[in-house]
Amino acid sequence: MCGEESVYRILWAPWRMQYIVKEAGGKREGCVFCEAPSMDDREALIVYRGRYAYVILNKYPYNTGHLMVVPYRHVASIEDLTMEELEEVTVLVRASVKALRKEYRPHAFNVGANIGEAAGAGIAGHFHIHVLPRWCGDTNYTAILARTKVLPEDLGRTWERLRPVMEEVCEEDCRKWREGSTTST
Repeated sequence: MCGEESVYRILWAPWRMQYIVKEAGGKREGCVFCEAPSMDDREALIVYRGRYAYVILNKYPYNTGHLMVVPYRHVASIEDLTMEELEEVTVLVRASVKALRKEYRPHAFNVGANIGEAAGAGIAGHFHIHVLPRWCGDTNYTAILARTKVLPEDLGRTWERLRPVMEEVCEEDCRKWREGSTTST
């Protein structure tokens, strides 16, 4: 993030070690969002695959259930998407909110994209949209005073919970979109 230091320190996150070790050789070559679709869904943490985009858990989440909607095509900005890609990304953002609401019952959501490094994009070269569930109190004294974020659920368990819910929600929502239905909610 343009050389700025993160506001949070993670006290205990052993599941991250495998990613740290992979990245120990310096700057990563390739694009994680381009590579993820060629991997096993569980290993890559992909919870849903569409025609033009997919939904993946953030490996470095701000909160449990932090999803990202990612087009398969490597483009840096929203205006580089085709209309078909943009439509499916939007449908998958909506489906992600519905699935998270159904499975985790958050109080609110942050939905957005950081386009470019100066905007805070960790992977600036491949456009993606964050879908972040929020709960009252998820930024409590621990996060503020100790600059530490506590994540109560392992990523593998989050994947197990969200995968079937995303499939269920997308089966209906994506079908309606592909059929061109714009009248139902």
